[in-house]
Formats: sequence, structure tokens, C-alpha cells
Amino acid sequence: MRLTCLVAVTASILTLAGAPAARSLSGNEIEDSTKTGAVRAGATGPSVVRAQILLDRARFSPGQIDGVYGDDFGIAVKGYQENHGLKPTGTIDEEMWRLLDIDAGPLLATYTITKADEKGPFQPEPTDIQEKAKMKWLGFETPGEELGERFHCSPKLLAELNPGEKLDTAGERIIVPNVRHAVVQLASRLVVSKSKRTVIAYGAGGKELAQYPATIGGTHDPLPIGNWTITSVIHYPWFNYDPDLFWNADPKKATAILPPGPRNPAGAAWIGLSKEHYGIHGTPDPGHVRHGESAGCIRLTNWDVDNLSHMVRRGTPIILEE
Repeated sequence: MRLTCLVAVTASILTLAGAPAARSLSGNEIEDSTKTGAVRAGATGPSVVRAQILLDRARFSPGQIDGVYGDDFGIAVKGYQENHGLKPTGTIDEEMWRLLDIDAGPLLATYTITKADEKGPFQPEPTDIQEKAKMKWLGFETPGEELGERFHCSPKLLAELNPGEKLDTAGERIIVPNVRHAVVQLASRLVVSKSKRTVIAYGAGGKELAQYPATIGGTHDPLPIGNWTITSVIHYPWFNYDPDLFWNADPKKATAILPPGPRNPAGAAWIGLSKEHYGIHGTPDPGHVRHGESAGCIRLTNWDVDNLSHMVRRGTPIILEE
């Protein structure tokens, strides 16, 4: 099944090869629950990684785990605070640490790279749309990208956790974020907030099941405010590129049908809405979910949209609000 999505694609994919020289990030510091100092906007380091992993596991997605207090992380902190009756300051204080640390499981895990991880296939992604259309699969360019998406983190952070380790060799044991989740629950409704730039899934009795940071619409293609329903859930969809549907596209460019894959413009899943051409979908650039605008659609990281895709069904109500 193929689809047409209104989405702007960011080309700045962070690859392991292009990342700065890796620093060492201490696993013991990340695991240390005795450090309950305040974590504010602009913070970096082990305490941020710790909080990002805990929020990810609590289903208040911080976006890409990278050890940096950015926009996505701030939205997750405020959402968690609101949900737990705390003042939404955006600063993690001792009281919030106490709540987060109820989840006492290890925050890091050891992963052994498999032959499949080593094999890939990995290949450079062409920039030309027509060249992309000739490919069978829009996959990862490096093992660091693939492992980063699997463990919800940036390739740079993965390198910092494993200084000197090879991320492309079967049998290598590496340290990764332990991003385990509880069993998925079905959502009774979704709410997309334009002002907060979030997608929130609610369950029975109005219980908040999950919150995800999102890129939502823009000046040229605003979010279609209103009440809609979910009409389809497609994993690894094809993508119909039509320049007539993009305000900033070259109209002389030919249409193209792009193959599926994590680097497809719609990413790992497409959740279609009853509003034609609109949906919730993944992204080839998880580090830039809330940085910039989409062309009307609602863009999540690939792991977040995959998680959400198992919480909804055809007919699930979705409210798009200011």
C-alpha cells in the first residue's frame, strides 16, 4: 500500500563517522541514583542521560537520548511533572528524582553485536529523489545509526558509552541504554497539541498512557485543527513524492515512489487520519523531531511512532488542538 504525506524532510542525518571525537561517558555515573541535584535547561552529562532513560521507560518520550537538555527533553520533563501533580517548571528537582527513581531497574545494559547487525546492508543514501526511487530499501548508512535507533539514542552517545569499541563487528559487547517498556495498552483517544508540540495517548478513564514530542505543521501547511479518527496503520510504508503537494518543492521535479525503510520520509510507520493526506509518521532524522516544521503532518521518532502504532486501531478518535 502506498501513501502520500505532506512532510518536509531534513537531510542532516547524524552519522557515527561524521561525529566529533567521542568522549568517555561513565556508566557508573549514569546509574548513580544518589545524585539528585537539579537538572535545568542547558544541562549535559550523566544526569541528563539518566533522566532521559527513565522518562523513556515511563513513556514520556524525551526523543533521542543524547545527554543534552534540549527541547524534546524539556517537553518530556514538563509533561511528566503535570501528570504527577508537580509544578511544570521544566527543572528536575529532588521530588521529581524521587518519583523517577521508583523505577529501580538498571539503566544501562550490555548488548552483543550480532552478524545481522554487522551485515546490514548499509549504504549511502542518495540525495536525488529519482535515485532514491531506484532503491529497494531506504535503510541505515552505518551500524551506529541502526543501533542508535534500536536503543533510542544518538550514534554520538553510543560512541561515548563505548570509547574505543567497534560498533560494526559481530561478537563485540557494548553498553546501551536499557529502554525496556511495559506491555502496550490500547489508547481510547489521542490528543495532538500544536502549542506544546506533543502527541498524548489516553486510555480508559482518561489515564495518560504515553507522551511523545512531535514536529507539527508550519506556516505554509498548518495543523488541521479539529476532531478526526485513525483510518490506517501501515508499518514501513511506501512514499509517494509529489512536488505539487510541497510549497517549497521544485515543480519541475518528477513525481517518484520511494521504497520503504527507516530512512524513508515517513519512517517506520504511517498512522493515517480521516483528514486526507494527513497522518502521524516517523522520520529519517530522529535528532531533529522538534527542530523546524513539517508540511502539515505530525512527525515522531521512528521508535515513538512504532510504539504508538500498536496503541491505536482504525476508528480511534484523535483531536488536533491549538
